[in-house]
Amino acid sequence: MPPLAGGSINNLGWTFGGGKRNLFSDFKGKVLILDFYATWCEPCRRSVPHLIELQKKYESQGLHVVGLNVGGEDDEAKVPDFANEFGIQYTLAKPDDELVTFLMANNDAIPQTFVFDRQGQLAERLIGFGPRAGERIDSAVEVALKSPTP
Repeated sequence: MPPLAGGSINNLGWTFGGGKRNLFSDFKGKVLILDFYATWCEPCRRSVPHLIELQKKYESQGLHVVGLNVGGEDDEAKVPDFANEFGIQYTLAKPDDELVTFLMANNDAIPQTFVFDRQGQLAERLIGFGPRAGERIDSAVEVALKSPTP
């Protein structure tokens, strides 16, 4: 990830339908998964059931999954149907352009899944969703959940 000119990731975030915003800093003390996806992306679609299960399994321990749509303006209109199709209960939002640039600057392939520990430190970055991806995400989440709360 490149250095962020004039700030930190803490001031970057995402917007929900209706204009509500979250900042990265809002999740200090929580384990956060940021998953960059598009509704038309087949590997993204394969990753969704795994993210749903993780959210259900670890939500009570402080895990938050946030799906961030980077499929373009046309894709944003398809998100409600996508969420219904998969029964997604975790947060779906549109990322700040600066957040996308910061986290995906050196590779814009999707899906990209970032696991952050309770300190806000990156625990794992996964590009794509292949056969071992779920295991890697699970492992990172389990370690991140054991990280001390700041």
